[in-house]
Amino acid sequence: MDLRNGFDIKRYIRTIPDYPKPGILFRDITTLLSDLHGFRAAVDELAWPFLRGNIDYVAGIEARGFILGGARGP
Repeated sequence: MDLRNGFDIKRYIRTIPDYPKPGILFRDITTLLSDLHGFRAAVDELAWPFLRGNIDYVAGIEARGFILGGARGP
């Protein structure tokens, strides 16, 4: 299951209005990370453009990047 086959990843990302300040919509991806199919689709979509490349290392620059950067793609 991936985004190319109609998977709507947005339905797995919770929106919290007015956090941390009024007028800001905070996107909480913990709901995506806790769903097996949602997490797999996110990782697949991030990896897809690089499958034919010669990549030895992946770096996750911020806290959530460590979770997604360490996951294995397709």
